[in-house]
Amino acid sequence: MLGEKELIKLFPDFAELVQPSGIDLALDEVFIQKSSGSLIDNEKNLPDIEPLDGPIYTLKSKTAYLATIDRKIKIPKGYGMLYKPRSTLLRSFVSVQTAVGDPGFFGTLMFLIYNHGDYDYQIKKGDRIAQGVVFEVKGSGEYKGSYQEE
Repeated sequence: MLGEKELIKLFPDFAELVQPSGIDLALDEVFIQKSSGSLIDNEKNLPDIEPLDGPIYTLKSKTAYLATIDRKIKIPKGYGMLYKPRSTLLRSFVSVQTAVGDPGFFGTLMFLIYNHGDYDYQIKKGDRIAQGVVFEVKGSGEYKGSYQEE
């Protein structure tokens, strides 16, 4: 796991969001699912999504959402990222579910947010919802998947 000084060098666009052991990631937009999707024989058929009106978003009880982060990220070759939810959300019965950030990934991060609580929860554009923990990856290639942006 990398600390503040190394994180600022590797991720200068996130310098103001660097914490002692990770990078805070701030909310941009929230989306709701509008159709079904599938993954059969590794063929991705993603569901249609629709943005909610913001900048303050109301997450309904027992409902899943997708959320984007407020800036693109470039994970340098030789490093990976794990994304963990901010503890304030967990203490509010809201989870952030994520995938692994591979070396060389560039693009917009999208996370699943789920309100497990019995009550609605409000969140605002710019609120910190997750923290990226960066670690060294030895002997790796670079991400070449379908979510890579130019």
